Amino acid sequence: MSTPDDVGARPRSGMALAQLVGTALASAHGADSGDAVEVRAITDAMVRLLIGTPMRSDGKLTIVSLAAEAGLRNNKLTGLKDLFYALVKARDPLPEVESETAQARAAKQQQDLAQVRAERDDLRTQLQLMAQIVQVLEVENHRLKETNRNLEKQLADHAKVPDLTRRRRS
Repeated sequence: MSTPDDVGARPRSGMALAQLVGTALASAHGADSGDAVEVRAITDAMVRLLIGTPMRSDGKLTIVSLAAEAGLRNNKLTGLKDLFYALVKARDPLPEVESETAQARAAKQQQDLAQVRAERDDLRTQLQLMAQIVQVLEVENHRLKETNRNLEKQLADHAKVPDLTRRRRS
């Protein structure tokens, strides 16, 4: 049985890793140094982007968005760029671009499914019509066979009548 902590464990582990690395790098640079503040801003921005709650950027999982989210220039991210991309790759949910593609594919599949269902319904209607036509044709065929039997019987009855004109000549 899963606990609330198990739900979304991979994204949380990515966030935890980003925070852990950020804390380690900030402490390595000294708590009050400018580098430590930048590292902390970058890792906080990573976390916000990874959980999908951007404050200063478009929310895309790119270095440009990360820099905007952190409020820094792109060149300040060179040391953490590989970490960011590794965290993005390790994410459980699909990135936005892939999820948009998946959404488009799902919409296309829904359209295809609706079209197939409409074709199926049309074919069912045609099948019912064909079944009625076959039934009518069977009834007509049966009537024609009865009529044919009656005519054959009448012809046979006429054949039993002697031809009196032939007897007189002989």
